[in-house]
Amino acid sequence: MIGNKIAWFVFALLAIMVGLYPLMYVFAAEHSGLLQSKTPELLASQIWNFAFYGHIGFGGIALLTGWSQFSKKIRAKNLGLHRNLGKIYVLAVLISGVCSIYIGFFATGGIVSAVGFISLGVIWLYTTLMAYKAIRSKDLQLHQGMMIYSYAACFAAVTLRIWLPLLTIAFGEFLVAYKMVAWLCWVPNMIFAYFWVKKKGIILV
Repeated sequence: MIGNKIAWFVFALLAIMVGLYPLMYVFAAEHSGLLQSKTPELLASQIWNFAFYGHIGFGGIALLTGWSQFSKKIRAKNLGLHRNLGKIYVLAVLISGVCSIYIGFFATGGIVSAVGFISLGVIWLYTTLMAYKAIRSKDLQLHQGMMIYSYAACFAAVTLRIWLPLLTIAFGEFLVAYKMVAWLCWVPNMIFAYFWVKKKGIILV
């Protein structure tokens, strides 16, 4: 019981911390964070910048609102809040997901990174839309299962920031680490989601 509470606390804390991460790009010096790995030509593109900031900004909102959707207390005490946060989450995912697919084509590391991040964006959009469609049809089981997969994809923003420094240290090269993290940031999350859904006895049909 105590272990579950600690795990929940760490889960929520990481989601909130990384959800606030986009603020770094507002207050930090120009071209900080992952922007340091981008070419001057790409950084000069207004379309790419619009998509990049749309992705991290609304992705942050998705992280900040999504974790609360798994709180039984919020659902039990304030179903209206749960629904409103859910709507915000879906809208944020739609914007951030579309932007992520676009910027994925320009990912550092070429086709290996690009395919990894684009696949993540497609899965994130699909599972979120399926979760929304399910709740509109009052299919609570399908909704719950798809939300688990959706937030597992969303949580890739957190796991990326855990894996990337570790891999960079391990291999001594950012580019190699970035190609790996394009897949490691979300594939294990989806495997975890699969076993979570299976443990809960949710049948997705």
